[in-house]
Amino acid sequence: MELLDSRRFTGPNLLSDQPGSVVDVGCTESESKILLPIWEHYVSEIMEKLDWVNESIMHRILSGGISLGISAPIDVLYAASSVNSLAWECAQAELQETPGFNRSAHIHNGLVLIKAEIKEESNPALLDLQRIAGEKGLPFLWDDDEVSIGLGAGSKTWPMDALPEVETIDWAAFFSVPLGTVTGTNGKTTTVRLAQHILMHAGRNVGLSSTDWISINNQILDYGDWSGPGGARQVLRNQTIDTAILEVARGGLLRRGLGALRVDAAVITNLSEDHLGDFGSRNLEELLNIKWLTSRAVETDGALILNADDRLLVKKSEDFKGKIVWFSLDGDNPVIVRHIESGGTAFVLSGSILVRTSSDGEEIICDTGEVPLTMNGVARHNIANALAASALVEQLGMSVQQIRSGLTTMSQDSNPGRCNLFNINGVSVLVDFAHNPAAIQALFEMAEALPAKRRLLAFSQPGDRPDALIRQCARNAIRIELDRVIISELAEYHRGRKHGEVFAMIKDELLTSGISESEILHFEEEMKSLEAALEWAEHGDLVIMLALGGSAPILKELERKSGR
Repeated sequence: MELLDSRRFTGPNLLSDQPGSVVDVGCTESESKILLPIWEHYVSEIMEKLDWVNESIMHRILSGGISLGISAPIDVLYAASSVNSLAWECAQAELQETPGFNRSAHIHNGLVLIKAEIKEESNPALLDLQRIAGEKGLPFLWDDDEVSIGLGAGSKTWPMDALPEVETIDWAAFFSVPLGTVTGTNGKTTTVRLAQHILMHAGRNVGLSSTDWISINNQILDYGDWSGPGGARQVLRNQTIDTAILEVARGGLLRRGLGALRVDAAVITNLSEDHLGDFGSRNLEELLNIKWLTSRAVETDGALILNADDRLLVKKSEDFKGKIVWFSLDGDNPVIVRHIESGGTAFVLSGSILVRTSSDGEEIICDTGEVPLTMNGVARHNIANALAASALVEQLGMSVQQIRSGLTTMSQDSNPGRCNLFNINGVSVLVDFAHNPAAIQALFEMAEALPAKRRLLAFSQPGDRPDALIRQCARNAIRIELDRVIISELAEYHRGRKHGEVFAMIKDELLTSGISESEILHFEEEMKSLEAALEWAEHGDLVIMLALGGSAPILKELERKSGR
């Protein structure tokens, strides 16, 4: 058995709806069943000595181990982590029959330290604010440094060490703002950008957090991956916004839980193999359970927006008790047909037309050719993203006319790094961030529809992917007729593998599938790969560039060369 991680849960999580602490232990399933009752005994004993009688003990057996958790008040979560770690240490010592281990003394000494932590952490004013905000149904956000009540224009934030007394607060001044989230494997960033644009075009002041940046309308406040709870809080505390759109990634959900307890609409775009291998997300079922956490924030009085073309989401939805809005690239999808017959709403593709459909009839949004991001309907994955964004913003108050206006006015340049097409001296260059089999396959399906004399692919893969997934990406590449393949090394993405190991694996798969060695090139950096691609390409050729290491410098160079 091996302790893999110890951390705090600050929101609803895989184990519970309550904040608390969790330890992840790597072990076999049989070992987890032996460990569980021993750990439960020790953690119960320690919590009883602390008089934590109202807190819960929970666990979840996962592929490769077990997560062991306890709930705790939000002002003592570091102490809760110490409680959990102490119980694990005692259980481990008992299982390993550690010589000379004195259980009673170890618990006594641990409790001395934990009680000191509790004394230092304890913050009655924080708990008072949380309780009153909950009673009044107001959003409540907190972290180590700040506390806020309300969202956006209806919020106020205080430093953690200068919290007001509840009697001095004008509670009537606080309110929420329309809030939507987007998670899934592919399409998250494009969907949140589309939603933000539609809302902005209709006059809303929209805060956005995503894997690329935080922004208020078109003003980017900070670049980087802000798809976790920290990015959500930065957006939701900004008093200039009246609407918020949050991209929610797997990592934040797995490590910290939900960043917002209640939202108006939550999109899950799709589920496919990506980021598999980490504890807690080692297979598709576990990944689905992580993404499905977002449904908890809408189950009572919001809307869950799901892809009816994704069989995993369709199956999972059977147990959901709240409101569902579906979207699909097939208006005759049986899931859609049954949903409409039962009085539901869906956003679908009918021929080349985006349609809102319900039991009251159909409303035409627009033709795919009018939506720049679909590239005249060739980019079917962006049609799906447009449908998802349409369903999302409708739940936030947008009409079909406003949706149409937004979709038809968002340019490709407003979605950098996602399906951007350049023309350089007659050579078409398609740039995208696609890096998992499903995303790459979707991009290649689009690339096949683009006219080209010859096609070149420049790409790479991160080393923390399983071998099978890396090879699958290479096989997907071969399905279109390629005249040249360039593989970038990207040392910063080795992630535990030796230099050249990922390249050798991709090359082997390409050679096995019939690509000749003379058609495969290898460079250390993506910019070198781009330069080599453009040097090779002639008028009428198509260069497909999958910019894993960061699309910004690639896009900047292509903008310079194309004069755009």
